[in-house]
Amino acid sequence: MSEAGDILGEGRLAREALARANIHPETGLATDYLNHFNEVVMLMDMLSDMPECAEDMLAWEPCGYVEHFRRSSFAARDLAIAAYGAAPKAVRAHLETIVLQIDAEVARAQSLLRAGASRAVLAEIARLADEDIRPLISAASGAIHGRIDGAEPEEGASAQADIDALFG
Repeated sequence: MSEAGDILGEGRLAREALARANIHPETGLATDYLNHFNEVVMLMDMLSDMPECAEDMLAWEPCGYVEHFRRSSFAARDLAIAAYGAAPKAVRAHLETIVLQIDAEVARAQSLLRAGASRAVLAEIARLADEDIRPLISAASGAIHGRIDGAEPEEGASAQADIDALFG
């Protein structure tokens, strides 16, 4: 879907086209990708009240950015894939590093759950969701919006607001 020579800001990847598609025009990344992680965090949160969510949480698997959009019903999925291919390498690497951390934390939670679903385990899984994974999702949102860890957010925007907007 990404064509050699695609350049952010030009042709089909023009700033206006990306913005209309909810793809950040400077980074070439879309927050829709974060839905993949928000879904598993929601399952982790519900486990103590709804133990039947355990099967879904255990079935969750890592999914890379391009694969997520290939599988998604995101209206501009081909554009999102092309923009990702044209995104600055450092931006993609930053996001991918955070994603690896999220994947590792979810795998840790899955291992805990496989070992047993005691109240203590469920509490630890909820703690992992709140204290470890959510901040990483916020950092991923920051990367999508062109911020690096420790950088000041853009005026009027925050990573948490971006995540909250996903669930509107």
